[in-house]
This record gives sequence, structure tokens and C-alpha cells, in this order.
Amino acid sequence: MKDQKLSIRWLYLILGVVALLFGGVVYAWSILKGPLADAFGWSASQLALNFTLTMCFFCVGGFAGGMINKKLGSRITLIIAAVLGCLGFVLASRLDGSSITMLYISYGVLAGFGIGIAYNVIIGTVSAWFPDQKGLCSGALLMGFGASALIIGKIASAIIDGPGWSVAYLFLGVALAIVLMITAFVLQLPPAGMQFPAPKKKAAASGEDFVVQDLDTPHMVRRVSFWLAFLCIVCLSAVGNTVISFAKDLSMSVGAEAGLATTLVGVLSVCNGLGRIATGALFDKLGRKKTMLFANILTICAAGVTLISVVSHSLPLCIVGLCATGFSYGTGPTISSAFTSAFYGTKHFALNFSIMNFNLMGASFMATAASSLLESSGAYIAPFVLLLSLAVVSLVLDLCIRKP
Repeated sequence: MKDQKLSIRWLYLILGVVALLFGGVVYAWSILKGPLADAFGWSASQLALNFTLTMCFFCVGGFAGGMINKKLGSRITLIIAAVLGCLGFVLASRLDGSSITMLYISYGVLAGFGIGIAYNVIIGTVSAWFPDQKGLCSGALLMGFGASALIIGKIASAIIDGPGWSVAYLFLGVALAIVLMITAFVLQLPPAGMQFPAPKKKAAASGEDFVVQDLDTPHMVRRVSFWLAFLCIVCLSAVGNTVISFAKDLSMSVGAEAGLATTLVGVLSVCNGLGRIATGALFDKLGRKKTMLFANILTICAAGVTLISVVSHSLPLCIVGLCATGFSYGTGPTISSAFTSAFYGTKHFALNFSIMNFNLMGASFMATAASSLLESSGAYIAPFVLLLSLAVVSLVLDLCIRKP
């Protein structure tokens, strides 16, 4: 009976991956923004601001989701997320170009907020079933979220090329609502007293030997380790967050045709998903220090190679850079989840993780700054010099992290 109860966690993990696959459609923005620019003539900086707003309200939604989930439970919270996410996309499908503010409110605020709520609740609830495999669970869930731009983005692209962008946005809203509603009525926390396999000891592998305490959010944010990790992940994620927002245009700037450029957005998404699950496995096997060091070095290499590709106008190097960027970007969310659980325990994980997840807001502002540099300079060199600098700062911050 115990084994039967325990085995259901794999069903919940699969359900969580599927739900986040649809929620991760926000990362397909470089595909979804194209028809809006063509139809309404909105500039790159105006559309980049929408992506920044989406990430900001995604983070705020994650925090709100943690609070609402604590009071009302996961079912009601996910229903709220489904309604908000669906409403955002449906309203976006009705845009007429008279005001870009409506795009910001619909896609940026409502959809971003709703998906942020769902993201926090799904990861928090499913992770509670895997205290013995934190990295694997986080990696699998976030792989679904990161791979969305390829799978759901490709579907959306096909609809855009057929019935049109309005139908594509409407489809995404309805599909998101259906999946989140199903998740709301199936997913639940493990029963009180549920016994799980004991996690393997990894003190030797990680080089960190400390007893994990269940710290609540006020105590967590007073720790120097939290702020070092938070700022480290901000700088780490800024590289991928920025490149995702203009990946298609970047590819075309070095000679890729439109079809190939769209495919490369999907390839970046696949690498993003692979990075998430690989990072989870590395976190479980090698520990925090080595995993984060690997992520830092990979991000520096990704930004460096892409910068060289821009300078030399090399499409092959750009493809390598995009793959490395996608993989490196995938490390950030998994590290955020696994780090929070490993350093501050699981009792207050949902709220703690929502606070740690605000690093995406900082990263999104870096993306806006990079887009402004691109618009003012007319070239990708300045943005990538900024991103390479941030990657180096991230490494320095990582090396300063000690015990919780």
C-alpha cells in the first residue's frame, strides 16, 4: 500500500511537466511577437518591454501563488491561475493596434501573473513528493517549462501561418486553461506522515557539510548566502533571458533565413529544457558548488562565443552560442529551486522559492537594458559585452557563497 501511494508521485511529476509545458509558452515570445510587429508596427523596444513586464508579473504571481496556496490550497489557487492566464491570452487575441498598453495588460500582466501563480504551486506541490530527489524533480518540471517554446511555440507558429495570430493567441489561452484546470483537480500534496526514501548523503561531493534547517522567509532573506545566490542567479539568467527575447532577430542578423531562425528559437528552447534536467541530475550527484561553478563557466562561454559570432558575422558560431546559451539559461531556474530547498529546507519552500524566483525580474530588466543598447548602437556587440560582464560577475558571487 505504501509503495502504491509512493508510486503516484511519478504521475504527479508527469502531470506537472505537461502543465508547465503549456505555461512555458511565455518563453515563445520571440515567435509570438513577430506578427504583432508586422500588423501594428510596434518597435523592438516596445515589444521587449512587454517581455520584461511578463517576467516581472510572473515573479509577482509566483509570490502571490505561494500566499494564496497557503490559505486556500492548491486546487483553488490553480483555478485562479487558469482563469487569469486564459483571460490574458484571449484579450491579447482581440488586439487591434490602437494601443500597445492593452498588450501589456493582457499578455504582460494577466497572463504573466496567472502563469507565475501556476508555476509556483505546481513546483511546490510536486517537489513535496520528491524530498529524496530534489534536483531530478526540479529539472524535469523546469525542462517542461523551458521546452515549451519548441513544442507549443511550433504549434503556435503553424496556427499563425494558417488561420492567423489572433487564432493562435486564442488557442493558447484555452489550452492553458484546460490543462491547468485538470491539474487543479488531480494534483495534491502528500498526506501527513508520508514516508519517503532517505536522500543519499552528498557532503563529500558537494564540499558542504551542514545540517539543513527549515527556515521561514523572513529568516532566509536575512542570510548573506541568500543574497549572494540571488544576485548570482540574476546575472546568470540575464544572459539567456536577453537572448531569448531577440533570438530570431539575432540569428537573421548573421545570415540565417527566416525559417532557420525560427527553428533556432526552438533549438534554443530544447537546450534550455535539457539544461534544466541535466542541472537537476548534476545537483543531486555533484552537489551545489560544482553544479553552480559549471553553470557559471558555461554561461561565460555562451556569451563569449555569441559575441565572437556577432563580430565575425558567423552563423555556425551563432548556432553554437545559442545552444550554449539555452543550456546555460536552463541551469538558473533549476539551481533556484534546488538551492532553496537544499539550503533552507522544504517546510516553507513554496514561499521561499517564490522570493528566490524574483531573480527573473532582475534578469528581465537586464534584458530591457540590453535591448536599449541594441536599439541605440544598432548592433549586437554592446549588448553581448554587457552580458559577458554579467556572467563574470555571477561567477565571482558564486565563489563567495558559503553555508546557509
